Amino acid sequence: MPLSSTVKVSRRPKKGRRGFDGAKLVKGRKRHVLVDTLGLILKVMVSEANVGERDGAAWLLLAIVGLFTRLQLIGVDGGYAGVEFAAWVKRCIGVRLEVVERDPNTKGFQKLPRRWVVERTLAWLSNARRLSKDYEFHLQSSEAMIYAAMIRIMVRRLAAASSRP
Repeated sequence: MPLSSTVKVSRRPKKGRRGFDGAKLVKGRKRHVLVDTLGLILKVMVSEANVGERDGAAWLLLAIVGLFTRLQLIGVDGGYAGVEFAAWVKRCIGVRLEVVERDPNTKGFQKLPRRWVVERTLAWLSNARRLSKDYEFHLQSSEAMIYAAMIRIMVRRLAAASSRP
């Protein structure tokens, strides 16, 4: 399930590749994340905030071609909707794309099937101090910090599971 989230830049002035997301009115970078059904990161790609969701997803999905051979279905949010994009994913990646959108008639919070897994993963990552804001200069450094935070989460889970009788 790929999903993008925009991260604000830190207060101290730094150079580096940044952008402006006109939809969310935020300067910074976007994290395009592909997770499994448990919420563990399979692949992450960081881009400027002005990169669209479909473009970021296309880069992310092209990077995983041939890596996850059992992958059959990718659930995405409404930012990735589009018949042409779904057809491109099916043709180039060989995976079916399913758009998970909320019911427009429902007011307030609505738990959407499988989309909460990605939101939960992004919440786990936001607990890491280095990921609360984007302090990194290079996009690759930001990606590496996300992977390091996910490794820490997985190691702590393994340690907790091994200590149980």
